[in-house]
Amino acid sequence: MNLEKVRREAEKLRKIILQHNYQYYVLDDPEISDSEYDILFKKLIKIEQEYPKLRTPNSPTQRVGAEPLSEFDEVKHTIPMLSLANAFDEKEMTRFYERLKGELSINNLVFTGEPKFDGLAVSIVYKNANLEISATRGDGYIGENITQNIRTISQVPLTLIGLNIPDELEVRGEVFITNKDFANLNIRQKRENQKIFANPRNAAAGSLRQLDPKITAMRPLSFCAYGIGNYKGGIKLTEHAQVLNQLQHWGLPISSEFRVLKGLDMCLDYYKQIVDKRSQLQYEIDGVVFKVNDFNQQKTLGYVSRSPRWAIAYKFPTPEEITQLIDIEVQVGRTGTITPVARLKSVNVAGANITNATLHNLDEIKRKDIKIGDWVYIRRAGDVIPEVVRVIKERRDNVKEFKMPSKCPICRSDVKRQEGKAAFVCMGGLSCSAQKNQAILHFASRKAMNIDGLGEKIVLQLTEKGLVDDISDLFLLQQNQLSELDRMGDKSAGNIVKALKDCRSTTLAKFIYSLGIPEVGESTARALEIHFRSFSLIQKSSIDELEKISDIGPVVAKNIHSFFTQKNNLSIIKKLISYGIHWNTEKAVKKTNFDGLSFVLTGSLKNISREKSKEILIKLGAKVTSAVSKKTDYLIYGDNPGSKFEKASELEIKKIDEKSFLKMIKKEGVNL
Repeated sequence: MNLEKVRREAEKLRKIILQHNYQYYVLDDPEISDSEYDILFKKLIKIEQEYPKLRTPNSPTQRVGAEPLSEFDEVKHTIPMLSLANAFDEKEMTRFYERLKGELSINNLVFTGEPKFDGLAVSIVYKNANLEISATRGDGYIGENITQNIRTISQVPLTLIGLNIPDELEVRGEVFITNKDFANLNIRQKRENQKIFANPRNAAAGSLRQLDPKITAMRPLSFCAYGIGNYKGGIKLTEHAQVLNQLQHWGLPISSEFRVLKGLDMCLDYYKQIVDKRSQLQYEIDGVVFKVNDFNQQKTLGYVSRSPRWAIAYKFPTPEEITQLIDIEVQVGRTGTITPVARLKSVNVAGANITNATLHNLDEIKRKDIKIGDWVYIRRAGDVIPEVVRVIKERRDNVKEFKMPSKCPICRSDVKRQEGKAAFVCMGGLSCSAQKNQAILHFASRKAMNIDGLGEKIVLQLTEKGLVDDISDLFLLQQNQLSELDRMGDKSAGNIVKALKDCRSTTLAKFIYSLGIPEVGESTARALEIHFRSFSLIQKSSIDELEKISDIGPVVAKNIHSFFTQKNNLSIIKKLISYGIHWNTEKAVKKTNFDGLSFVLTGSLKNISREKSKEILIKLGAKVTSAVSKKTDYLIYGDNPGSKFEKASELEIKKIDEKSFLKMIKKEGVNL
């Protein structure tokens, strides 16, 4: 057969199979039988086996075939994948609706409603209609590259179909396992003496994060699209409902329960309908997501730090179970926060066996009147995190009070309560092994000692292999030790050794900041440098002396004083200085017109980034905060400044545009 004729035949088969996949997985309306589909699929496989050069990466036959990975690469999301604010009852949902109605001055807002799948959020990027890369949500800003595994899911098209396909499309959706598939998966796991999964969500997450895509392909994963991120080219999209309809047109499955809803009553009715249907659905859900339908209205409402202000997840009531609280222990977090944890008699809550639950802090224990030995109600907050809801005081017998330890259980440094806050913190930041990874990463960060190349994965290897126990050990590292680490060659190892050598010459402010003293940021570190000009004077300073500095209040003063009274911290600082870390404090630090002033940045700056602006302001002695308050001296604004601009106007805070700001810093000798 002529090769060109074979190529055309293969292409025709791919298009036919793609269309049938769309009919089956997206529209749930197959046009041919399974046996007829299998004949077409086998015919394409035969052609590609006989003519391997005709096989394309996005052919339906290439769902599996990639080699196993050694680890997942990181993927930075072009647009952050933010989490949603929650409502847990009708009162909170009504409050959310009324707030939006007031801000938009619209009586009957139009929302979209969709079930909130209990799975794993993912991003899938298509370029020129072909699937290019996929990532997990991760922390919302950086996820893991799971492209090979996403390609194994039948509902995810490898190539988009239809008209007006954009040049680039980032699809966001949920990977999950249906209840029926989950039951069958566990039957198979048990038969093969493999791990039994606790619930469909855990099974989906574990399956999607397999390093070998062939294992993922054996797991019954499903996918449902719920929105988009980055979008280039194609038709103009103005509403969320339009987006979902368009995604379905391009070959992606969306929820059959999706509805457009006008006004609060329709939203509440829809929620009740989904609650009633929940047990009949083929998949697990933990609530309903409501989004303002109109994109212009979404833009007006904007975002808070971790979530959009125009959307909310109205969660289902959480089931509760009774068990006994056997003991309360404490855990030391990576930033030194001491968290009490309840040790419980094992109890099954919503499909998961629970033996521990966070108690958050001492104030929470007192508020709920929790004592060791109590019988308590347990639930999984947000259907995920176990928490103690309340105590059954009628069953109380032979209980005892919990007392927060005065010494860290890890390093024996002092434990101090942060004034005005509920948190207790270990003051042995430099020496506490529970905090060491975070301490090292902070010490090496760009704004601190700027040790290029010491990222999270490298630091983790250094501490796990026992090469680094605290920050001073970094300066004992040899190139051959570094080059033996995973993903580290001689050149990269040499660069880190050079960075460690170069960083020894620094500034007093950077060194103070690098130590990670609780609540001592860049501006506070510079204020200490300006005031004392001597590290030994800072170490010996009293709380009263520290409070005399304009940027330092009672809480921060106590943190600084306490930090320098810990023998472990002083020992590590002594070693750092003996290894050659030094700074020049002979000359007084030049004061500027920015000293002690508080700035907030908002909007989009054209000629200078907000990060660079913040860096310059701090170097000039200013303080940069994220929220506008009565203490703010200036608001620097760019394009689309949003709610911060309005609040600054209300508080009569001086506002300066980018051009004026650049003139101000130029007078201080700053040239870009």
